[in-house]
Amino acid sequence: MKVVAPTCFAMLLPSLLGLQQTALAEEAPLILDPSVVTGSRSASRSFDLPYSVDSISREQISDGQLGINASEALSRVPGLVVQNRQNYAQDLQISSRGFGARSAFGVRGIKLIADGIPASTPDGQGQAATFNLDTADRIEVLRGPAATLYGSNAGGVIQMFSRNGEGPPRIGAETLVGSDGLNKHHLSAEGAVQGAGFVLDASRMDTDGYRDHSSARRDQTFAKLNLEPDDDSKLALIYSSLEQNGTQDPLGQTWAGYKADPRSVSSNALAYNTRKSIDHQQVGMNYERYIGDATLQVNAYTGRRSVIQYLSIPKGTPTNELGGGGVVQFDRKFYGGGVRWMQPIDSVPGELMIITGLDFDQSEDSRHGYQNYSGNTLGVKGELRRNEIDTARSLDPYIQANWAIDRWTLQAGLRHSTMEMDVDDQFLSNGDASGNKTYQKNTPSMSVMYAFTPELHGYVSAGKGFETPTQAEMAYAPGAIEGFNFGLKPSESTQYEVGLKAQVNNSTRVNAAVFQITTEDELVVNASKDGRTSYQNAGRTLRRGFELGIESQLSEQWSANLAYTRLQATYDSNFSNSGKTVEKGNYLPGVPQTTLFAELNWKPRDWVSTAVEGMYRSKIYVEDTNQKHAAPAYSVFNWRARFEQKVEHWTFHQTLRLDNLLDRQYIGSVIVGDGNDRYYEAAPGRSWYAGAGAQYSF
Repeated sequence: MKVVAPTCFAMLLPSLLGLQQTALAEEAPLILDPSVVTGSRSASRSFDLPYSVDSISREQISDGQLGINASEALSRVPGLVVQNRQNYAQDLQISSRGFGARSAFGVRGIKLIADGIPASTPDGQGQAATFNLDTADRIEVLRGPAATLYGSNAGGVIQMFSRNGEGPPRIGAETLVGSDGLNKHHLSAEGAVQGAGFVLDASRMDTDGYRDHSSARRDQTFAKLNLEPDDDSKLALIYSSLEQNGTQDPLGQTWAGYKADPRSVSSNALAYNTRKSIDHQQVGMNYERYIGDATLQVNAYTGRRSVIQYLSIPKGTPTNELGGGGVVQFDRKFYGGGVRWMQPIDSVPGELMIITGLDFDQSEDSRHGYQNYSGNTLGVKGELRRNEIDTARSLDPYIQANWAIDRWTLQAGLRHSTMEMDVDDQFLSNGDASGNKTYQKNTPSMSVMYAFTPELHGYVSAGKGFETPTQAEMAYAPGAIEGFNFGLKPSESTQYEVGLKAQVNNSTRVNAAVFQITTEDELVVNASKDGRTSYQNAGRTLRRGFELGIESQLSEQWSANLAYTRLQATYDSNFSNSGKTVEKGNYLPGVPQTTLFAELNWKPRDWVSTAVEGMYRSKIYVEDTNQKHAAPAYSVFNWRARFEQKVEHWTFHQTLRLDNLLDRQYIGSVIVGDGNDRYYEAAPGRSWYAGAGAQYSF
């Protein structure tokens, strides 16, 4: 497969920036200097913050995008690798500077937050599908040492904020169709009435899937009510739900199977009808009150999540006969909240803010496992093989100081992170699979920035963090029939970052950072066989990298974006894995060394915009020895356009999109350490999408 080297994009950049001479500096959009709250906890210009943090605007999230997967927006952020598995049963794989790359399903190692409410459980499991992109106002992404102030499993923070209901009430409808049987229908209503803002949203997405046995239906609903009870307070009430019934799981594919037919699936996927159903609902509250110069912030949430998943574990294997079985079912209750006090200090030079807070989160799973057959019938719920209550909880106090004085900005903080995992085995009469494990650690972070000029800032950031194993990673002890792996230790990291932030002629923003992360007791796959995946600690790892982000308003009609990451993620010591020696210097699987995103946008009139996107990703190793066939490097190009018309109270819009313009065949994502050598998940060839919508404003 022929790929375009990243240097091709780099060669284009000077010519794009050469258009700068025609830029209208006075009319550069505010997107070049957004305000963010992630990291500092209060609204601040990202340019003034001494760490890597990016904000993706509402326009970037929605303009010409499908509004289905967070990968549509997150690919433009340096340091992030977002792999769309083309598998709605397993969700996106997201890694930040290498954290989270080992995840076989869902998101690990990164804190997901929506409207201040965690979308990750206390043990660090999350699902980006719970983000409702149709209601998103912005997404903020924090990377590096400052992320450790958000607790364990915070190799990075991805925080989505929904928009508030504002302006005259309006209702809308939208429909989208595309390749592989995709269709999405969307209804919305929002606005403000007598000071109360509201946002209501409901959508249904259906797809046959690119690969065989990968059809899905997703229903999402969202409701938000924002109020101002008095002049000194704000209140937001939020409800959201996600429902997926019978989502087919195509599993990974072997290299030979992928080369023979990229759309093909393993025979086990068909024999056992691998699939997953999800029913997720939650409610939350955010309250903010100004008390003199100080601010009090309180949030609380609760919800439930039910999942049943049919796996392809073969009949007759120990896991299916005596272990946890081939059908996983759990009913989760989760709740929590946080309180934060933000106090400015006037008795010192400059501007000093002291922030103290306490976060509490708990999830309780009633978890069952069943054989995935009954008699000779495969892919059905059979005999009970697992019955337990798994409880994960965290209670984390923290303190943080933000101090700006003259040209200096200092941010420092300390969090005491705790994660307790409790297992109550109700299947075995002696309950010998029960147990309890508590992980805790103080995670400090400090960042310092100096303003060389008003347009050029430099900073240094350092911090310590730790990442606990998740419930799924503790579920099996190596070599055992049943029982949790309470012997797993958390991985502990030391992170350093040095960066520059520059604004050129008020129309171009450049962020550059170099970083180093050393990790002890890295969590890796120990063995994955017959549906049973166990984990182990693997000594030291070393990550060194460079990130570059450029966003430029080239002229009144042209804009460009570039996100480049170079990451060398290697094992820094030898270790033994399933009888094989993994040598120092081997690359961490699932982590490409080079990623590049580039975009050129043209908006000749207010009612039309069009853009070309390009993405390059270098090869990805699939397991620790680096001996199996790596997923090859690839380059893809996409095109999109959006049109809008306004007629009195009506606003109409149309969307056209073509992905993978050159019809490349490539591996879009990998399953790290799969014991059946089914590492590879193919991405679609050339795909088309078309949508239209209308909105009426009262």
